[in-house]
Amino acid sequence: MKVVVNQDACIGCGACVAICEDAFEIAANGLSSCKIKEEIPNELEDAVTDAMNSCPTGAIVLAEDSKEEEPVAEAA
Repeated sequence: MKVVVNQDACIGCGACVAICEDAFEIAANGLSSCKIKEEIPNELEDAVTDAMNSCPTGAIVLAEDSKEEEPVAEAA
């Protein structure tokens, strides 16, 4: 499982960070970013899935479902 955050859909509410701060952070642009650029470790898959399902805009998607890679943003 690999995920990206659609920067056009993200509103920066931080729900994903609250659910799984090991995988998500708020970047300098005020939007969420996935800290893990490779496969999500097995021990975080449930929390990342919860974050995906809890995102109010559906901005967190499986990488294979995304047409573009998430731009690299610096953490705040």
